[in-house]
Amino acid sequence: MFKNYSHLDLIWLAIGLAGQILFAMRFLIQWIISEYRRRSVIPDVFWYFSLFGGMVLLAYAIHKRDPVFIIGQALGIVIYLRNIYFIKRQKATA
Repeated sequence: MFKNYSHLDLIWLAIGLAGQILFAMRFLIQWIISEYRRRSVIPDVFWYFSLFGGMVLLAYAIHKRDPVFIIGQALGIVIYLRNIYFIKRQKATA
């Protein structure tokens, strides 16, 4: 299946998969915590997984030169950073 891939292609494939895993973890964690608390909860770590997964996926999208994927991930990163800023500001004032 991967015999036609170069070594560099396999590395980028691994990077893309790692980004997808990081990104998917945010939903798994959100679901587990919400089930535990019996209400919808978005924990702080959700935004960190979003940010790091988005950054890895952005790198992959840039490598693939996919403008739709690049725009989507870049916009998401701005939103994740803003939410992390709000969280840090709220904790600093508390």
